[in-house]
Amino acid sequence: MVSGTMNKPDLLTELAVRPLVCDGAMGTQLLAHGIKSGECATLWNVDRPADVRAVHDAYCAAGCDLLTTNTFGGSSIALDRHGLAERAAELNEAAAKIAREAAGRRAWVLGDVGPFGDFLEPFGETTADALRESFRIQIQGLVTGGADAVLVETMSDPAEAVAGVEAAREVDANVPVVVTYAFQKAAPGVFKTMMGTSVEEAVSRAVGAGAGIVGANCGTSLDLEDYVELGKQLVASAGGTPVVVQPNAGAPRMVGEETVYDATPAQMAAAARDLLQAGVRIVGGCCGTTPAHVAAVAAAVKGR
Repeated sequence: MVSGTMNKPDLLTELAVRPLVCDGAMGTQLLAHGIKSGECATLWNVDRPADVRAVHDAYCAAGCDLLTTNTFGGSSIALDRHGLAERAAELNEAAAKIAREAAGRRAWVLGDVGPFGDFLEPFGETTADALRESFRIQIQGLVTGGADAVLVETMSDPAEAVAGVEAAREVDANVPVVVTYAFQKAAPGVFKTMMGTSVEEAVSRAVGAGAGIVGANCGTSLDLEDYVELGKQLVASAGGTPVVVQPNAGAPRMVGEETVYDATPAQMAAAARDLLQAGVRIVGGCCGTTPAHVAAVAAAVKGR
């Protein structure tokens, strides 16, 4: 494993002492560095490492405690769509090394495992065993590169989340695993994933599989008040397991061909305070968030 993880407390131990701040969006930041729509962002870890490092550095400077690797689409199944399946271990290890170097001993590195991009049987053709193996290859690269924990994020199907947790356990039985789901509003105050999974069931399945931290990121058309209510429900369902919430910068809207997020850093900071009050232990950002948003969240979380 890459050096840099020593002399820093265990993530779960630290969470028991103080709340932490996660970073924000990666994709929109890479767009600002010139990545094109449809381009493989994971490949930038070897082709454009300085640009990836610049995003991590900006979030570190903003005060985040957790850096997320640039591997959202880094499973071998997802990479196969770009003809890169055989490079999964290499690209994920490279990503973790970049984040590890940026984090130093100031921050923990979360090895990012996003959705594989299809449905498991019986809705799709991918078996749970095939998915678990794809995730295992990815996570092995992330851990080898220096990730402190594994983030299985933007999940809709609890079975996919469970496959991610199980794969992480195969790689390292002791690595902390974070699972976050993407929820949408089914009715006022009622949140479900795209697969129709309730907050309670989503949390129960993840924790039952061995996740040490659970929560939500992204979400369809949720505003900041919705994320606060969702945070309350997650905490109530988690039974003492630490909860993370990473809101988008407000509900998205389309302006021509562009997706716009209107929440200001000050509004994100106010939501962060409300989330902490609700019992959430990690606050970060997802789509549309920038280092400026994260800096405001960090100031709110750390009382600056």
